[in-house]
Amino acid sequence: MRKDITINAEPREGRGKNEARRLRQAGKIPAIVYGAYREAVPVAVDPKDVARILHSSTGHNTIFNVAIRDGEDTPVMIVDWQFDPLKDALLHVDLKRIDLTRRIRVSVPVLTEGDPKGVKQQGGLLEVVTREIEIECLPDEIPEHFTVDVAPLMIGQNLRAGEVAMIGSMKLLTSPDAVIAHVVALRGEPAAAEAPAEAAPAAEAAAEPEVIKKGKKEEEEAAETAGKAKKK
Repeated sequence: MRKDITINAEPREGRGKNEARRLRQAGKIPAIVYGAYREAVPVAVDPKDVARILHSSTGHNTIFNVAIRDGEDTPVMIVDWQFDPLKDALLHVDLKRIDLTRRIRVSVPVLTEGDPKGVKQQGGLLEVVTREIEIECLPDEIPEHFTVDVAPLMIGQNLRAGEVAMIGSMKLLTSPDAVIAHVVALRGEPAAAEAPAEAAPAAEAAAEPEVIKKGKKEEEEAAETAGKAKKK
């Protein structure tokens, strides 16, 4: 998504760890601007400007302008960055020039909304399997995110990438069969449901001795009757 944001950059001549250390001490970080069939330009930028863009709602999909001192002013995207987790600081960033007339590939977050029927009515559990899908579109049409409605889902049902609505120049690159979210039964429930069925054979087995006993009793009574008839 294109934003009306411009960050300033200064050309840099030096390379290597010493130069990077000097820049960071001065409150800058090394960066590179490249792409669009033009020469790569090493620059220095303010890490706070970059961090604000990365932490915005559109994140690394944000298209903004970089103004290089005594040089070009061009739309770019953040395509790579190095981060020091111990110091909680950016170390380096790659900025790719964007041709606003050409389609580009981006990964876009997918958010879910609604309470699935399979959760409310059947006691199931909603599992989100895929949180981003890849699309191709014109730079000005990159969405902040996609939103899908999972309310109709029952246990055993799912929502796939192919069901996410594409508009304008958008084209889905992720497999249409990729599962975005599904509703599953909680563990243990199927076993509990099968318990009565398992008890049935036991009940039949328990009933068998009684049938046998009944049969024996009838045979004994018949034999006793026959014996009395002979005596007569």
